[in-house]
Amino acid sequence: MLLPLLALGYTFSSDGISIPFILSMFGIFLCAAMALAYLSWRRLTYRVGETDIRVTSGILSRQARSVPYERIQDVSVEQSLVPRLLGLVAIKFETGAGGKDELALAYLGEAEGERLRELVRERRDGQATAALASADGDAEAVPGDAGEVIFAMDRRRVLTFGFFEFSLAVVAAAFAAVQQFDFALPFDIYDFDAWQDLLAGPGAALYGMGAMAQVVGGIVAVLSLVLIGLVTGLVRTVLREWDFTLLRTPKGFRRRRGLLTRTDVVMPVHRVQALKIATGVIRRRFGWHSLKLVSLAQDSGGASHDAAPFARMEEIEPIVRAAGFDPVPAATEWRRGSLNHAKDAAFVTALLLLSIAGAIAVFLLFGGQDIARGYWLVPFGLLCLSGVLAAWEILGWSKRLNALDDHQLYFRRGILAGKTDIADRAKLQSVEISRGPIAQRRGYATLKLGLAGGSFVLEGLPVERAHELREALLESMTRSDFSVVVAA
Repeated sequence: MLLPLLALGYTFSSDGISIPFILSMFGIFLCAAMALAYLSWRRLTYRVGETDIRVTSGILSRQARSVPYERIQDVSVEQSLVPRLLGLVAIKFETGAGGKDELALAYLGEAEGERLRELVRERRDGQATAALASADGDAEAVPGDAGEVIFAMDRRRVLTFGFFEFSLAVVAAAFAAVQQFDFALPFDIYDFDAWQDLLAGPGAALYGMGAMAQVVGGIVAVLSLVLIGLVTGLVRTVLREWDFTLLRTPKGFRRRRGLLTRTDVVMPVHRVQALKIATGVIRRRFGWHSLKLVSLAQDSGGASHDAAPFARMEEIEPIVRAAGFDPVPAATEWRRGSLNHAKDAAFVTALLLLSIAGAIAVFLLFGGQDIARGYWLVPFGLLCLSGVLAAWEILGWSKRLNALDDHQLYFRRGILAGKTDIADRAKLQSVEISRGPIAQRRGYATLKLGLAGGSFVLEGLPVERAHELREALLESMTRSDFSVVVAA
């Protein structure tokens, strides 16, 4: 809301409107917004019943929403900067419906929020609880399960993690802001001639300094972009992962993190359906990996819960066991996918790039372009790129592996940055085999496994292997009722 107000104020000041008038209008607008927010908060009420929780909101028109306890998958506590300073929290109830919060209460006192979360969890779990007492700011919080710390990141670990999280989000945000508020700028950002005139002077000066100066200028530009990406990634990581702590409690995993916005999330162990272990191209060389839990509830901004975003494998293995899974055995019998799938993918990729290269070559040929001018390097580069990508597809086939044991399904892939997915056979919801026209002729298929909190897809399997996995997984899934397996 602040950026539009600033842009609007700049526009008004450019039109000759006095600054005191603009400030007074801003003050009136902010006071009205604060009054409206206060009235909305005062009219927001909730009731904790025996079978559901009901939230009523609205100033003029009242709206009532209720959710049965059995539908609640997770109850999380979130504190942004200002509410944290005021001792307030936001309570969010996750129902597993596409990652959207069915209900949200903002804001409650810290003690009241903790007591409400414990009460809802106890009633969801079918435990006997006392009625919720009348809430006030001086009430004592219900003591939660302290739990055992099984993973934590200190400040040094968080800072190290930030240097691996290269991001150009600030550049994208700057371009988006310029495009959104272009009306408030004193120049036209879409005027190509103006930009050409602006860059003509520095460009001509750099061109006159010789080839070495041009190379140095290009290197400085690239290094500046890299520096911006490193600083952006560092800041985002520090804000998100500060004081990251993962605890093992009787009710599941409890994760706390955040510098400005503090989140407190509980992930029940019996609802974890799969694990995702991943690494990056560079961080793999230093032995760093990440672990995510795929469950019925959704994490903020993603389909999986971050359990260990930056850890060593020896730190990840205890978390894997605590989640009810087994680490990948050393003697696992890995199976590769269909080589025909890799060949077809390589052929399609090469054909697409060769078609583009051919079209550019024909355009240059009939356009009378001189080879010495370097335009012909474009189709030649696409020709080389098609060969590299085709070879990459074949190499990726050798690294795309799957395995099955009595309890778990494994899927590993990645050439430079490896990824390993582990799924509990009994907690899968569905198994689907799909085959397109090319796959039917070439003898391979795609196996899609249903997960409430994510996706698990094995592409390019031989048809026999796909049916073998489906039969084995269906046998495990039908041994017990899924609603009982993941019941709260």
